[in-house]
Amino acid sequence: MRTATLGPCGPVGRIGLGCMGMSAGYDPGSRDDENSVRIIHRAIELGVTLIDTADVYGPFVNEELVGRAIRGHREEIVLATKAGLVYPGDGPYDEVAPERNGRPEHIRQAIDASLRRLGTDHLDLWQLHRIDPAVPVDETWGAMAEAVIDGKVRALGLCEVSVADLHRAQQVHPVAAVQSELSLWTREPLAEVLPYCAVNGITFIAFCPLGRGFLTGRFRSAADLNTGDARRGLPRFQEEAIRANQAIVERIAEIGAQYGATPGQVALAWLLALGPNVVPIPGTTADTHLKENVAADAIALDADALAALDALPQPTGSRY
Repeated sequence: MRTATLGPCGPVGRIGLGCMGMSAGYDPGSRDDENSVRIIHRAIELGVTLIDTADVYGPFVNEELVGRAIRGHREEIVLATKAGLVYPGDGPYDEVAPERNGRPEHIRQAIDASLRRLGTDHLDLWQLHRIDPAVPVDETWGAMAEAVIDGKVRALGLCEVSVADLHRAQQVHPVAAVQSELSLWTREPLAEVLPYCAVNGITFIAFCPLGRGFLTGRFRSAADLNTGDARRGLPRFQEEAIRANQAIVERIAEIGAQYGATPGQVALAWLLALGPNVVPIPGTTADTHLKENVAADAIALDADALAALDALPQPTGSRY
């Protein structure tokens, strides 16, 4: 697999693995930790190095899962997690939204808790999950930078931020990575954030690169989503929107047919073509999908295909 350079972490595979869906977010009834451990091991075998989680996934159980999976493989991976989102009270977690907490005292506690759950003495990449509007970003970022000075973290990243946020954080400590949603149906970072990252040597980590699975062509109706799947509450997965958005997937599939590729592979190849600093992190719990995702690194879309993909219409429905 080709690699990108992720700041002081060095080379990282161009396609990573997002682990959230193994524990939370989509279909809680299908959680299978043993299978997820096997998927992480298989991903490492296939050349995936960036393994991404967060303390809020579960919460906490996804970090524990990843910690189990990486035992004996720690030196083979670039381990990334996040802090800055917390669930109020004791749950139930599927009925409440997480709150932002960027207070320095919380950040200092969060790093030690993540290291303990992940079973490691350091993180490769520690990311601020969301900026807390009640706390100046440079205060939160300063607390995160302390973890670098203390040897607990190699590099820092920000999630879902503006160029102004990035510039402010850069005055305190270098930003090694930005993680934001980016895909063929979520393109907002293309306007300002991605160009800023390219100019400043920042790795762009694209989460939900397959449109939460929609861009693979798996969903043709809301009925295709299991009861309890969080996507049932998202605007783009409402019945009318799903029907309208089929046109996007159909055009992607037409282009994929020219390359002997699936729609999901085309969606990933489009992201990789945006620049050598772009690293999508599709999530999966299926070996066939994992191999399919990794194989997308070998697909080189020509100018006509890229232009056709760039011309795809905006999706019906907002992200959230």
